[in-house]
Amino acid sequence: MSVTITLPARARAQLTATGIHVTRGGHPVLRDLDLTVSPGSRIGVVGENGRGKSTLLRILAARLPADSGEIRLTGTIGTADQEIPPLGTVGDLIDQELAVVHAVLHAVEQTGSPEAIDAADILDAWNADRRLRIALQALNAITDRTRPLTELSVGQRYRIRLACLLGAGHDFLLLDEPTNHLDASGLEFLTARLNDHPGGIVLVSHDRALLTDVATSIVDLDPSRDGKPRVYGGGYPGYLTGRTAERRRWSDEYDRQQAEHQRLSRDLDTARSRLSTGWRPDKGTGRHQRATRAPALVQAVHRRREDLAAVTLAAPSPPPQFNFPMGTPKAFHFATTDLHVPGRLDHPGSISLTPGSRLVVTGPNGAGKSTLLRLLAARGGGTLLAQESPPPPAGKTARDLHGDFPADLGLLTESDWDRPIATLSTGQQRRLDLAVLLTSLPDILLLDEPTNHLSITLVDELTEALQTTRAAVVLATHDRQLLRDTVGWPRLELG
Repeated sequence: MSVTITLPARARAQLTATGIHVTRGGHPVLRDLDLTVSPGSRIGVVGENGRGKSTLLRILAARLPADSGEIRLTGTIGTADQEIPPLGTVGDLIDQELAVVHAVLHAVEQTGSPEAIDAADILDAWNADRRLRIALQALNAITDRTRPLTELSVGQRYRIRLACLLGAGHDFLLLDEPTNHLDASGLEFLTARLNDHPGGIVLVSHDRALLTDVATSIVDLDPSRDGKPRVYGGGYPGYLTGRTAERRRWSDEYDRQQAEHQRLSRDLDTARSRLSTGWRPDKGTGRHQRATRAPALVQAVHRRREDLAAVTLAAPSPPPQFNFPMGTPKAFHFATTDLHVPGRLDHPGSISLTPGSRLVVTGPNGAGKSTLLRLLAARGGGTLLAQESPPPPAGKTARDLHGDFPADLGLLTESDWDRPIATLSTGQQRRLDLAVLLTSLPDILLLDEPTNHLSITLVDELTEALQTTRAAVVLATHDRQLLRDTVGWPRLELG
């Protein structure tokens, strides 16, 4: 198999997007987006689920065409989608990601030409395999090259791909939710490597800790006054400050405009009333002025309203408000012992839960956290939100599968309930999973990495709700901010 060799451009690398516009289903997803990524740029991308974050990464990587606009690239790109197709073996995936490195090393061995040696130096190809081994170990990824990818979980496949990218030496890394499948040591390693990366990074993430530690600027795809994305400097703290100020200006300007509309409407109604009752200026006023003043007033007010309508702002559109159904769990006492699954969970202890119980399950990848939650669910100890959404059935909508759910949960719009599940974004499918779980009002919530794929706003709302729900909550997570927010909860450390 021949390999097209494109070498990194290093200091000359540049990735620019100009006037990117994308429409899906008749609605704009991205509008007039301009973005420049240079060596040293670490750009976080945020926005509600379905706002086009993953779409933006695919467009930047030239894997998806925009409806209009232009992408220019000097250098090389490595991408990590949220899901990796299970095709081939671990070795196939590694070879695919390091194909250029291995092709250059082969050329050095075969020809020893100055051009091949220069290419190997640019790629630092001599150390690529060592970098890969270090990354695989640090991310707790599978290293057996013969393992079929079909035998691996989504998270295991993702960690292999991520390790390859961190070892390949690309100019630009485009990463979609890279922390979803990492444990504490993996998160620490990833943060350090991203901060040390000499090229540019575009990072879609809900992970507030990662954005705080890594991002130098933030692209916000949520609605704005003119419908265009906003870019905030100052990293994640700068985004929080700038976004709050932006929405305040938008709201204040909208309020002023609405007040002006109301004043003009009153003036117009008064003028029309005077005309309908035969109003004329007082006697003594010139005949022409008396005859034309009232209709002229109406025309002037009409013109003013038309001018104002041309620049009318849309009302601020905050993200949907998440309404966590509190419910009133019945009195119960769930207790189980012998929590042991050979080869998966070596924890012979017991768990006891009553209404309002809280428990955080921690430990490295492979320690058995997900196994423990599945075991509790199988023994009648709660309703489980798994790490990943099940494969969507072909052609089925959320309403087809799950019936009518209360709209006031604020997790999906009415139109989303009637869309085929396969057309929903990964984040929207995760919202659907959460809606299905909560609508049953379970007494015990078993949450396996519940912040995966959710927007920052919804993560904050969910965290607040978990503090006050009357249900018992068992939570397995690596999310560093969520662990900080639940620091007072009892801990169960596995592994």
